[in-house]
Amino acid sequence: MESSLQKPAAVDPLGHLADALFRPMGVDGVYARTALYVHLTERLEGYITRLREPQAEVMRFPPVMSRAHLEKSGYLSSFPNLLGCVCALHGSESFIRTAADRLGTGGDWTQDLSASDLVLSPAACYPVYPIAAARGVLPASGLQFDIEADVFRREPSMSLDRLQSFRMREFVRISTAEEILEFRERWMARAPKIAAELALPHTLDVANDPFFGRVGQVLAVSQRQQALKFELLIPYHSQAKPTACMSFNYHQQHFGQVWGIRDARGAYAHTSCVAFGIDRLVVALFAQHGLDPGRWPAIVRRSLEL
Repeated sequence: MESSLQKPAAVDPLGHLADALFRPMGVDGVYARTALYVHLTERLEGYITRLREPQAEVMRFPPVMSRAHLEKSGYLSSFPNLLGCVCALHGSESFIRTAADRLGTGGDWTQDLSASDLVLSPAACYPVYPIAAARGVLPASGLQFDIEADVFRREPSMSLDRLQSFRMREFVRISTAEEILEFRERWMARAPKIAAELALPHTLDVANDPFFGRVGQVLAVSQRQQALKFELLIPYHSQAKPTACMSFNYHQQHFGQVWGIRDARGAYAHTSCVAFGIDRLVVALFAQHGLDPGRWPAIVRRSLEL
């Protein structure tokens, strides 16, 4: 006999945000954004723009990039489980029509898809390195970029802090090891002030990327031991495990070697990026301060020019 004492269904602490901020699109982690969400995103983007250092070159990338470039970058060996490839119907008109018509008879039209020369961008910064390499030897001051893209990682989830399709803003530096480390340290020192101006509780801690498989576990340990990655962690509510909303990454000479980016001395360039998870920060702001930005703390309204 079924017990009369039923365990109550778990209540999602962020459930009250979903209807106000998102509209479902039939796939976990992929949402349409409401006007309220878009307005706050624009305010946050403006705030980040005001943080940008004056020498940074602005670039905005589409949500797709060269498959060959991504393969060359080494992403596939580290994160194959997260990658999305753009596939298409290739061939004659008859072949494509036969494949498309298969849907009408209950068949699977996707069985004839094959890979194109595009992949979904898994990180905003990947397209910038071949662009920098094409310019030749680095200038004495190196290069610095403000870049952004809508990116994709195959992580289906109903959690609002782990979307499959999300916006990433990055400040990227390409230069010598000394200048790269100074760049990253400077931004890590700014991070607590950024969190304070947004009135978000936070911690800054060493981290690692989600490398794939057993070999990936070794890479993750090495990354932590060398302190190559730090994250600004923000809890969405008092009981939540903190979510990484910013990251501070030192790639050493990896991209310099992959793309042949050298300085005037002939040494391979070092690179670093400071990444802002735009969607995670927006959700964090609503989770911490409520759905009415007009009632948010004064320091946040000033910072975001609300």
